[in-house]
Amino acid sequence: MMRTYIAGPMSGIPLLNFPAFHEAARALRAEGHDVVNPAEINADPSAGWLECMRADIRELVTCDAIYLLPGWEKSRGARLEAKIAEGLGFRMIFAPEEEVAHVPA
Repeated sequence: MMRTYIAGPMSGIPLLNFPAFHEAARALRAEGHDVVNPAEINADPSAGWLECMRADIRELVTCDAIYLLPGWEKSRGARLEAKIAEGLGFRMIFAPEEEVAHVPA
Protein backbone atom coordinates (compact mmCIF):
# COMPACT_ATOMS: atom_id res chain seq x y z
CA MET A 1 0.00 0.00 0.00
CA MET A 2 1.42 3.36 -1.02
CA ARG A 3 1.41 6.05 1.68
CA THR A 4 0.50 9.25 -0.14
CA TYR A 5 0.65 12.84 1.12
CA ILE A 6 -1.71 15.45 -0.36
CA ALA A 7 -0.23 18.89 -1.02
CA GLY A 8 -1.87 21.98 -2.41
CA PRO A 9 -2.82 25.56 -1.77
CA MET A 10 -4.72 26.48 1.39
CA SER A 11 -3.92 30.06 2.39
CA GLY A 12 -6.22 32.66 0.87
CA ILE A 13 -8.69 30.08 -0.45
CA PRO A 14 -12.26 29.81 0.90
CA LEU A 15 -12.55 27.12 3.58
CA LEU A 16 -8.75 26.74 3.28
CA ASN A 17 -9.40 24.52 0.25
CA PHE A 18 -10.33 21.70 2.63
CA PRO A 19 -13.06 20.37 0.30
CA ALA A 20 -10.46 19.72 -2.43
CA PHE A 21 -8.15 17.99 0.07
CA HIS A 22 -10.99 15.83 1.42
CA GLU A 23 -12.16 14.87 -2.08
CA ALA A 24 -8.61 13.91 -3.11
CA ALA A 25 -8.25 11.86 0.09
CA ARG A 26 -11.52 10.06 -0.63
CA ALA A 27 -10.50 9.24 -4.20
CA LEU A 28 -6.99 8.10 -3.24
CA ARG A 29 -8.31 5.90 -0.43
CA ALA A 30 -10.76 4.33 -2.88
CA GLU A 31 -7.71 3.42 -5.02
CA GLY A 32 -6.05 1.77 -2.02
CA HIS A 33 -3.67 4.51 -0.87
CA ASP A 34 -2.86 5.09 2.78
CA VAL A 35 -3.50 8.86 2.73
CA VAL A 36 -1.97 11.64 4.79
CA ASN A 37 -4.30 14.63 4.47
CA PRO A 38 -3.10 17.96 5.92
CA ALA A 39 -6.75 19.05 6.21
CA GLU A 40 -7.15 16.25 8.75
CA ILE A 41 -3.85 16.96 10.52
CA ASN A 42 -4.53 20.69 10.88
CA ALA A 43 -8.28 20.85 11.32
CA ASP A 44 -8.04 24.12 13.33
CA PRO A 45 -8.28 26.99 10.80
CA SER A 46 -6.80 29.43 13.33
CA ALA A 47 -3.47 27.55 13.61
CA GLY A 48 -0.44 29.43 12.34
CA TRP A 49 1.34 28.58 9.10
CA LEU A 50 4.61 27.50 10.74
CA GLU A 51 2.81 25.32 13.30
CA CYS A 52 0.86 23.62 10.52
CA MET A 53 3.93 23.10 8.31
CA ARG A 54 5.87 21.50 11.15
CA ALA A 55 3.04 19.02 11.78
CA ASP A 56 2.61 18.37 8.06
CA ILE A 57 6.30 17.80 7.33
CA ARG A 58 6.54 15.32 10.22
CA GLU A 59 3.92 13.25 8.40
CA LEU A 60 5.20 13.95 4.88
CA VAL A 61 8.54 12.24 5.51
CA THR A 62 6.72 9.00 6.39
CA CYS A 63 5.22 8.77 2.90
CA ASP A 64 6.18 7.19 -0.43
CA ALA A 65 4.35 9.57 -2.77
CA ILE A 66 2.97 13.09 -2.92
CA TYR A 67 -0.29 14.02 -4.66
CA LEU A 68 -0.18 17.62 -5.85
CA LEU A 69 -3.48 19.44 -6.16
CA PRO A 70 -4.02 22.04 -8.89
CA GLY A 71 -2.43 25.35 -7.95
CA TRP A 72 0.23 23.73 -5.76
CA GLU A 73 2.98 25.64 -7.55
CA LYS A 74 1.51 28.94 -6.28
CA SER A 75 1.60 27.81 -2.64
CA ARG A 76 4.73 28.42 -0.56
CA GLY A 77 3.94 25.44 1.68
CA ALA A 78 3.09 23.04 -1.14
CA ARG A 79 6.25 24.04 -3.05
CA LEU A 80 8.31 23.28 0.06
CA GLU A 81 6.53 19.93 0.52
CA ALA A 82 7.09 19.05 -3.17
CA LYS A 83 10.78 19.93 -2.90
CA ILE A 84 11.18 17.70 0.16
CA ALA A 85 9.28 14.86 -1.53
CA GLU A 86 11.32 15.18 -4.71
CA GLY A 87 14.56 15.22 -2.72
CA LEU A 88 13.52 12.06 -0.90
CA GLY A 89 12.72 10.29 -4.17
CA PHE A 90 8.94 10.12 -3.71
CA ARG A 91 6.62 9.30 -6.56
CA MET A 92 5.17 12.61 -7.75
CA ILE A 93 1.47 12.43 -8.69
CA PHE A 94 -0.11 15.50 -10.28
CA ALA A 95 -3.88 15.92 -10.04
CA PRO A 96 -5.60 16.82 -13.30
CA GLU A 97 -6.57 20.50 -13.48
CA GLU A 98 -10.25 19.61 -13.83
CA GLU A 99 -10.20 18.18 -10.30
CA VAL A 100 -10.23 21.67 -8.79
CA ALA A 101 -12.97 21.71 -6.17
CA HIS A 102 -15.70 24.23 -6.72
CA VAL A 103 -15.83 25.90 -3.35
CA PRO A 104 -18.46 28.54 -2.58
CA ALA A 105 -16.92 31.92 -1.78
